[in-house]
Amino acid sequence: MDRDDIIRMAREAGFADGVAEIVGLEGFARFAALVAAAEREKVARWHIGSGYATGHGDTIEDLLVELEWQVRESEREACAELVLQGTDEPVQTKTLEILRKERERIASAIRARGEQ
Repeated sequence: MDRDDIIRMAREAGFADGVAEIVGLEGFARFAALVAAAEREKVARWHIGSGYATGHGDTIEDLLVELEWQVRESEREACAELVLQGTDEPVQTKTLEILRKERERIASAIRARGEQ
């Protein structure tokens, strides 16, 4: 966030043009940093409360990137597990072996997408 961003946001918040000189841009910058930190903390608390790690990023965008990756990993694992479950329909032994190999192949392919 630079000087122009701070001034623009102050104007959008309804501050008059002369307020920046009274409060000082440093004051506005500190206030904006506190608001941003509070928003990051809120997003991080949601991540943790929902069972996701917060990663190592400093921005909300970093946290969302981490969340997106974790959701994709969870979805891939759920799909792989579903494939491995099968249908429990009675089949001949030879067919069962073919199906088991195919299920393992498909589950491996699903999991491998996370390694690309």
